[in-house]
Amino acid sequence: MELIHRNLAIGIHDALQETFFEKNKYADKVIERLLKANKKWGSQDRAVVSEIFYNIIRWKKRLEYYMGEGVKPNNIYKLMIAYLLWSKTNYKKFEEFDGIKIADILTKLKKNTVPTKAIEHSIPDWLAETLEKELGEKWEKEMYALNEQAPTVLRANSLRTTTKELISDLADENIVSYPIKNYPDAVQLEEKKNVFLTTAFKEGLFEVQDASSQKIGYFLDVKEGQRVVDACAGAGGKTLHLAALMQNKGQIIALDIFDWKLAELKRRAKRAGAHNIETRLISDNKVIKRLHEKADRLLIDAPCSGLGVLKRNPDSKWKIDQDFIDRIKKEQQQILQDYSKILKKGGKMVYATCSILPSENNLQVEEFIKNNPNFKMLKDEKVMPSEGYDGFYMALIERVS
Repeated sequence: MELIHRNLAIGIHDALQETFFEKNKYADKVIERLLKANKKWGSQDRAVVSEIFYNIIRWKKRLEYYMGEGVKPNNIYKLMIAYLLWSKTNYKKFEEFDGIKIADILTKLKKNTVPTKAIEHSIPDWLAETLEKELGEKWEKEMYALNEQAPTVLRANSLRTTTKELISDLADENIVSYPIKNYPDAVQLEEKKNVFLTTAFKEGLFEVQDASSQKIGYFLDVKEGQRVVDACAGAGGKTLHLAALMQNKGQIIALDIFDWKLAELKRRAKRAGAHNIETRLISDNKVIKRLHEKADRLLIDAPCSGLGVLKRNPDSKWKIDQDFIDRIKKEQQQILQDYSKILKKGGKMVYATCSILPSENNLQVEEFIKNNPNFKMLKDEKVMPSEGYDGFYMALIERVS
């Protein structure tokens, strides 16, 4: 890895500035736009830009310690230098780097120690406290895992192909991949590639979906011909998996509060050949009321802190705070309370989050069951980031009366 082209350094600088200092700008979208705008960059250039960009976001707090100040719109090149020195990345001394004093950075790097755990793992102080309080001594093991780069995992669309066929089709397009044990539909890439340019993608043979996320569809235990409601469908990664598991038989009603997400879901469903999905915008309470006691299965993929997916969204740790987590926990309780009424007697639902905090997970389910004795928990599972993929929680709950 080396940074020897000035236009790449400028691109990284501008993308970091946008991510850190502009409102509602998320790293994945920022980098996507940057790469789209620079079509002349080769695959090697793109890999360099993406890796440096994401690593600087991931290690921001640690790099701020090395450079002796917090990141500001006018010192991003200094932040970049701190990263290049720390990671021993070969770089050219572009004019943008003129005047940056590196002696102090080098002195700190030589010491090879940092003063706090929050700096070591590069997370806000409040988050280090929260993780330690909720996870006990194993919080650091999970933080080490969350600071690694996420692998690219695809879900073979069983409406159109098998994992074996998909691996072969990708190989024809010079992409090396392999199956993952105990994940029937998952295919992992040997190295990061832009899979959206492949013929296999255009033909709807796969979706990009982390292995942990693929567990949820199976956990819901859907059957062909059932009526299934996905209450927080978003752009529909899990909805599409449910359609495949049901072999397009029965009905899936995908709900969301954002119209643009449902529009994206429709596009994806068309490409995947999933035609048992109906989208409905939650524009008011009536949308939910009309569905009361109508569903055999219900998926509540609840809004959450996203702390289980910091591998792929490292910028979110700089965008949330304890107040946000407290607010989201109230929202989770409300959603469980309101949406659970959609379930028929004898029906089952899954409450899922991509968080690793017990207060968003099993404690929420315990609270719900305590207040709603007509529901019982059948089983739950937590998947921790240290197991290799995203952190997730899922609970299977039955409506008994």
